[in-house]
Amino acid sequence: MRHAVDLSGRVAVVTGANSGIGRGIALELAAAGARVVVNHRPNEDSERRGAEVVQEILRAGGQAVAAAADINREEDVEHLFRVAEDHFQGVDILVNNAGIEQPAAIQDMTLAQWQKVIDTNLTGQFLCARAAVRAFLNRTPRPPADTAAGKIIFISSVHEVIPWAFQSNYAASKGGVSLLMQSLAQELAPMKIRVNSVAPGAIRTPINAPAWNTPDSLASLLKLIPYGRIGEPEDVARAVAWLASDDSDYVTGSTLFVDGGMTLYAAFRGAG
Repeated sequence: MRHAVDLSGRVAVVTGANSGIGRGIALELAAAGARVVVNHRPNEDSERRGAEVVQEILRAGGQAVAAAADINREEDVEHLFRVAEDHFQGVDILVNNAGIEQPAAIQDMTLAQWQKVIDTNLTGQFLCARAAVRAFLNRTPRPPADTAAGKIIFISSVHEVIPWAFQSNYAASKGGVSLLMQSLAQELAPMKIRVNSVAPGAIRTPINAPAWNTPDSLASLLKLIPYGRIGEPEDVARAVAWLASDDSDYVTGSTLFVDGGMTLYAAFRGAG
C-alpha cells in the first residue's frame, strides 16, 4: 500500500526517537521511505530502546541507524550529524523532538531544574537546528531533488500558548521554541529551507501515563479535549511526515496544533 507522502531518498534525523512521540515519528518517516537517524540519550536504557526502533524499521524493509547524543552538548550534536553524513551521506530533514519535563512549584524550583529543561527543550533545539542548516548548505544535491533545500520541524507543545502552573520552565521553553521557529523560518526562507512546528496536545505516551491510565484521570483529561479522545503518537507523526514532504512546499513559519481542540479552551464552551 502506497504511503500518503513520499520521502524516498531523503535522510531524516529525529531527536529523542527511542520512545513516545519520537519513536512514532521515526517509524512514520521510515514507512514513507526516509532513511532515519534514530537519536537517543547516551545511556544503557535509551540505547536499548533506540536499537529496538532501528530493528523495527529494518524488519519493515526500511533503513535506519541509531546515534547516541545529548542534544544540549555541542560536541554530541556534531557527532549526531556526522553519523548521518557517514551512514547516509547527508541530511534532508531534522525533526527536533527531544524534550523533558521537571515540574515544581516556582518557590521550590531549583536553578538546576529550570536550566535542565531550558537546555534540553530550547538550547538543544537551537544546536540541532544550527547543525542541520550547516549540513543543508554544505551538501551537494542528490536525486530525487526536493523543492526545498532542507526542512526543520520543531516539536513544540500546546503549552507554547497555554500557561501551565507548576511547569513554568517547560512552558517557557516551548514559548521560546515558537519564536525560535518563526525567526529561523523568516531567516532561512530565501535559502529555500522550510521551518515549521508541530504542537501536540495530550498524547498517549509512557511519560504522561498518570494523566490517562485510570478511568478517573482519563475522564478528567478528556474534559480539556473537545474532540473527545486522547491523541496517539501516530497523530503527531503523520503531521510531521506531511511537513517533511513536498506536499507542504509552500508552508513555512507555521505551527500545526495536533491537540483535538485543546487550544480552543473547552472549559469556556457554553460560558457567557
